[in-house]
Amino acid sequence: MDPTMNVNEPGFFISFEGIDGAGKSTHINAYCELLKSRFPNRTLVLTREPGGTALGEQLRALLLEAPMHLETEALLMFAARREHVAQVIAPALAAGHIVVSDRFTDASFAYQGGGRGLSIEKLNALEQWVQKQDNGQLLQPNITFLFDLPGAVAEARRSKARTPDKFERLDLAFFERVRQEYLRRAKADPQRFVLVDATQTQEAIWDFLCQAPLAIR
Repeated sequence: MDPTMNVNEPGFFISFEGIDGAGKSTHINAYCELLKSRFPNRTLVLTREPGGTALGEQLRALLLEAPMHLETEALLMFAARREHVAQVIAPALAAGHIVVSDRFTDASFAYQGGGRGLSIEKLNALEQWVQKQDNGQLLQPNITFLFDLPGAVAEARRSKARTPDKFERLDLAFFERVRQEYLRRAKADPQRFVLVDATQTQEAIWDFLCQAPLAIR
């Protein structure tokens, strides 16, 4: 990353994505501290999905544990996202802040779409409804760091890390489908996505993140 690079008004939006166990959460806090040191005159907002607001956190608890119909799951994900955009992300960007989110809409396409099989058309419709701005553009991150890791490796890491939620308890085939949808989206939007080889050591991944430019498309 070029330390002299300006993060342009009206704000800059970064998301971290990847299948569970890929390691994104290991680096996101440290990356935020790096951004604070590089851009000391800017406010940084760290948030997450599902969640990010009081209502979103309540929905997160349901989404990660309660059994429900697939379409109900997707609708709740986007309901939490609408509140997140309205209450946190859009105001922060309008104020010129840097927003870093642990997951955003790519996760819905990967998990509910690729993993669970909800049609991409339905997800596209929800995305348009929830993220379309007054200027007609979709609100999307400027940069998305996609931590890419084979499903079997991620599964081994998850088993050592924590008690799994309902998604983390799903089988290897599910996570391979999630991974492939993430990669499909990255291929379709190479200017936004930065692919992170999550098979590397933590030190190598951190070095890569430190050197990645924040180029606004």
